[in-house]
Amino acid sequence: MAIILLLLLFVLNGADGTQIVGGGDAPPHSRPYMASLQFRGQHFCGGSLIREDFVLTAAHCRIARAMTVVLGIDSLEGNETTKQVFTTIRNIPHPSYDGHQNDIMLLQLNGSATLTDEVQLIVPKSGRLGRRSRCITAGWGDIGDNNTLPNTLQEVNVTLLSLRACRRRWGRVPIVSTMVCGTGSRFFQGFCSGDSGGPLICNGEAAGVVSFSGRRCGNPRTPDVYTRVSSFTDWISSVLNSNPVNEHRAV
Repeated sequence: MAIILLLLLFVLNGADGTQIVGGGDAPPHSRPYMASLQFRGQHFCGGSLIREDFVLTAAHCRIARAMTVVLGIDSLEGNETTKQVFTTIRNIPHPSYDGHQNDIMLLQLNGSATLTDEVQLIVPKSGRLGRRSRCITAGWGDIGDNNTLPNTLQEVNVTLLSLRACRRRWGRVPIVSTMVCGTGSRFFQGFCSGDSGGPLICNGEAAGVVSFSGRRCGNPRTPDVYTRVSSFTDWISSVLNSNPVNEHRAV
């Protein structure tokens, strides 16, 4: 029972969205695959565009109503001419998502994004993820672990950990092979509320999906945990192949 309660706390912490702490501004439009998931005009999760009409995110970002997906922006506040806005017509969480494991979801949009310099696709990583991979994570979440929201997209470098090291730090919380763990290069550097569902980008590919962390954002004693995308590429391909591209374009 104690383990279940502990897991619930971590999942609920992540369900608010998770945020970048200890990072910095991403260069303008340098992450053109980034998506902001919004409800009633408020950002609550991130995602990444993997096909013109599909966004990859976390299953715990699922809500009961249609959400707005915004592409092609740096700032959540500005009205950039590069912005493309869609609504979701289907939320497709992994069928084995249990509130902790298999925290991955695909969102089908009501149209297809127009690919431009500011809106691009990112490839889901299918091969092995080496510990020496150069990785970052990005998002519009809290930058101070105190409800301080950024003006522009933030990013932070990520150092990957072995599963053994991650399991040792997390203790009784189950860390499984379909997850990947990482930390910043210093204390209190990593993701936090508002970044959930955003990508772990390694060597230009989407290697992970922001899933959960500890009570304090960026604390290396409880490393950041991502869903390992390469464990789900067959499922992703199956969903995409069963849903032909929607040719309707954003206005």
